[in-house]
Amino acid sequence: MKELFYRLFAFFFRASRRLKKDVDSSLVALLSPHNASFNDSLGEIEQALNEKGGYRFLHISHKDLNGIGSALHFFTRKAFLLARAKYVFLNDNFMPMGYLNFSEDAKVVQLWHAEGAFKRFGLHIDQPAEVRRREIAANKRLNYVICSSPAVKEIYAGAFGVEESRVLPLGSPRADRLLKAENTAELRQRLEERYPSCKGKKTILYAPTFREDPEWDNTFLNAFDSKAFCEKTGEEYALLVRLHPQVHGEHEFPGAVDVTDYPCVNELTLVCDAVITDYSSICMDFALLDKPCFFFAPDLERYNQTRSFYFDYRSYVPGTVCETMAELTDAIRKPDDPTVRKAFRERNLASVDGNACERIIRAVVE
Repeated sequence: MKELFYRLFAFFFRASRRLKKDVDSSLVALLSPHNASFNDSLGEIEQALNEKGGYRFLHISHKDLNGIGSALHFFTRKAFLLARAKYVFLNDNFMPMGYLNFSEDAKVVQLWHAEGAFKRFGLHIDQPAEVRRREIAANKRLNYVICSSPAVKEIYAGAFGVEESRVLPLGSPRADRLLKAENTAELRQRLEERYPSCKGKKTILYAPTFREDPEWDNTFLNAFDSKAFCEKTGEEYALLVRLHPQVHGEHEFPGAVDVTDYPCVNELTLVCDAVITDYSSICMDFALLDKPCFFFAPDLERYNQTRSFYFDYRSYVPGTVCETMAELTDAIRKPDDPTVRKAFRERNLASVDGNACERIIRAVVE
């Protein structure tokens, strides 16, 4: 069925190319295949080009398939317009791309949705043969892949199956927003108004990633005893919990504040004092802001066998690795050591300095 949908999208795309071969130099396509919002690097690129003026934007996201009317618009009108766009930016894999014949004048740029290199991704992970074939075909349409540090260029080239010369270590527009934020106090006030239990306390965000198996998700999340954590740290910390969108089922965290539906994770990163995660790339953001990171990984051996990492997990992550709740609460009480975050930043975020948008636009658009 997916194959049929991809080919249907390609049919209207190719029809547009036949009708008019020239691209529209003012049209910029922004593709967010797995997220309905554009409040990441795509949004930063859009804002920067809006400030320059003379550009209009085509937004494509997974919400385009919500309902018959929007789906018809997606397969016809949006496919037609995508073929006309001179600049195409995306933040994830867009599988129909393997069937599209972009103009030689078009520039297709993968911004990706995370920084650095941590857990394996893209062509470096095991995939069904058909998915891998489609991903390889889609990545062949990329002119450039943007990464956040020269040290990870080789990894990104392999993960996307492109020549290393196409990987540009220009930084991360999404991370730029974190560095340039000037309204942190206002965001903190907004958080406390929404969640009064955070007032007068440090906030620590628990933000684990998802597992491929819902039962595994349940087992892992049940291992995090939020009640015990709050009993031991509640005088100093308010615990906030944000689950990954791909975590299924209902989960309760007694004593904690559920911020899964909070509209912007970047805002939580700015206002929270520390993070507890597992294998999520959110640790990149907290390391960038030089905030303490703790890693609760009771299923590390299993995760390493199924997904694995580019480096030894325990020695690579920018914080203490804990396998039990007792280890976690003990780690949080100990003095913070910022040196581990510094080394992590130097490897993964060397090009993140607040000016990525300008560099990307100079390299691709101007």
